[in-house]
Amino acid sequence: MSKTAILEFDGKKYEFPIITGSENETAIDIDKLRALTGAITMDPGYKNSGSCMSDITFLDGEEGILRYRGYAIEDLAEKAGFLEVSYLVIFGELPTKAQLEQFENDIRKYTLVNEEMKNIIDGFPKTAHPMGVLSSLTSALTAFNPKVVNVENEKEMYDAVCKTMGKFLVIATWTYRKMMGYPLNYYDNTKGYVENFLHLMFELPTGPYKTNPVVIDALDKLFILHADHEQNCSTSTVRMVGSSHAGLFASISAGVSALWGPLHGGANQAVLEMLEAIQKDGGDSAKYMAKAKDKDDPFRLMGFGHRVYKNFDPRARIIKKAADEVLKNLGVDDPILRIAKELEEAALVDDYFVSRKLYPNVDFYSGIIYRALGIPTDMFTVMFAIGRLPGWIAQWKEMRVNKEPIGRPRQIYTGHPLRDFKPMDKR
Repeated sequence: MSKTAILEFDGKKYEFPIITGSENETAIDIDKLRALTGAITMDPGYKNSGSCMSDITFLDGEEGILRYRGYAIEDLAEKAGFLEVSYLVIFGELPTKAQLEQFENDIRKYTLVNEEMKNIIDGFPKTAHPMGVLSSLTSALTAFNPKVVNVENEKEMYDAVCKTMGKFLVIATWTYRKMMGYPLNYYDNTKGYVENFLHLMFELPTGPYKTNPVVIDALDKLFILHADHEQNCSTSTVRMVGSSHAGLFASISAGVSALWGPLHGGANQAVLEMLEAIQKDGGDSAKYMAKAKDKDDPFRLMGFGHRVYKNFDPRARIIKKAADEVLKNLGVDDPILRIAKELEEAALVDDYFVSRKLYPNVDFYSGIIYRALGIPTDMFTVMFAIGRLPGWIAQWKEMRVNKEPIGRPRQIYTGHPLRDFKPMDKR
């Protein structure tokens, strides 16, 4: 006999089915709650509400576990490349060698962005935030690709995936070129996806740009670690917008805007802004460790602890090693990064932080890497978006293929009851 939950409400009892996931997560299915009882649940922020069933990502914050399609993030970061993981996340299985080569070649077919897109980017002032520009350019791709994707047609869906992966990387780097006042670069089909990112960003007409294998490997890992993270704010936004049958570009544009917020994708930017503030105040990391432990001090140490992970962020373990390798390889001598290392080393042994499991998280280390590579702080969230793209695509695809209903949360009205209209002379 299947398990049920019994709710006693207004003198009556109601039974609701229990859903159990493949990792033994449990949920009470309240789909019929309002129809049966006339009541709804109240769950601000949806912290206790499941919006869907998904087979893409498993996350256990208490145990510090992250898996894509059943594969441990540690194995994927060590043994696979970003496009390989993107294929896995989007299509459900790791690609064969032939499938991966075909996927990369098919992405290359769509990397040329319509020249008229330059007119759109020219309309932004140089001071525009890259995330605002990226959201607008992503939405604008709809105008150049107006055909609605038939999600039930496997080839159409595959082509849409390749097109999105190809064009998004290019326009993401264009936001940096616009900010810097540099001419826009084009994808080089003789190079790999992550290597292309570096060329698109940093190559100038005045001379060749030589990529560094250590940097490519670190960025590859960073993009993999950010590829998906279950039903977070931006992913839920992509699914919500897509549930109205809005197109892929429009839905991802909405996800970019959601990611922009400092409580979500802007966290690594907040880390660097904190480090810069400490540097301006004399660079005393011990002073700020003490401030962070003082419950009467409003200062908060950014990049430590995580909203979901109640243990060590598994992504942080992986990227810490990459960050150390990048700093050593590049020989960077930066007072900001020295402060970061002092804070990290202190937090890993300090009883206050260890007992509360306030370990450095992935945002802390990603900010260090981006700073070392000379990527401006305003571009940090764009970097996050590049990595998160395959997850957004996969979640949009899953939601549409599963024919999920349009998202429509309920509310409890707390305003005025019915009132008589007052004529102008009586107000």
